[in-house]
Amino acid sequence: MQMQKMCVTKRLYDCGALAVVRVETVERGCEIAEGCIRGGVPCLEISYTNSNAGEVISGIKARFGDEICIGAGTVMDETTARLAIMSGAEFVVANMSSLAVAETCNRYQIPYAPGCTTVTEAVQGMERGAAFIKAFPVSNVYGPQLVSLFKTPTPWMPIMASGGINLENLAEWVERGVDCCGMGSLLTKGSVDEIAANAAQVRRIIDETRAKMA
Repeated sequence: MQMQKMCVTKRLYDCGALAVVRVETVERGCEIAEGCIRGGVPCLEISYTNSNAGEVISGIKARFGDEICIGAGTVMDETTARLAIMSGAEFVVANMSSLAVAETCNRYQIPYAPGCTTVTEAVQGMERGAAFIKAFPVSNVYGPQLVSLFKTPTPWMPIMASGGINLENLAEWVERGVDCCGMGSLLTKGSVDEIAANAAQVRRIIDETRAKMA
């Protein structure tokens, strides 16, 4: 537990992708988790857009244990952050940056990825101890070149992009230096087998692209 923040951050980087999940039931959340695990992308972000997010987090973790790395998304305030952590969230992602959320996550050694649009916001996020800077919603606007825009002046900035990432452009995102990619429908829609097949393609693209860059 003492190395919790470091280990989870490394697990997210090593995986290179996570499924952004919004579901109505724990059962559906478990189906998505099973598909992602089978396909080699065992990282899920459960969005607090839905009020049942805490129940989904604890339900998935109870079923799959260490097979899955599960976090909370759309965490906009410290109360939600603490509730998510108590439900078993191993990392916290947001669509905005919050000092109170950063402090809560640091207090419990939970990796935090604040949503940032500008370099100023991103640098402030790093000053607050962010494990990743979530480039949101600008990843939808700029596409893969966004990574270079942030990383050329600050190459040490850990970027998590979310939005606009698919099988066709994933390799370019990785080539440009993105550290982790959030994906919605690609890793959350369809049957368990379909999710597993898509996750396997994501896993292959990330591994092959990173190998070429080594």
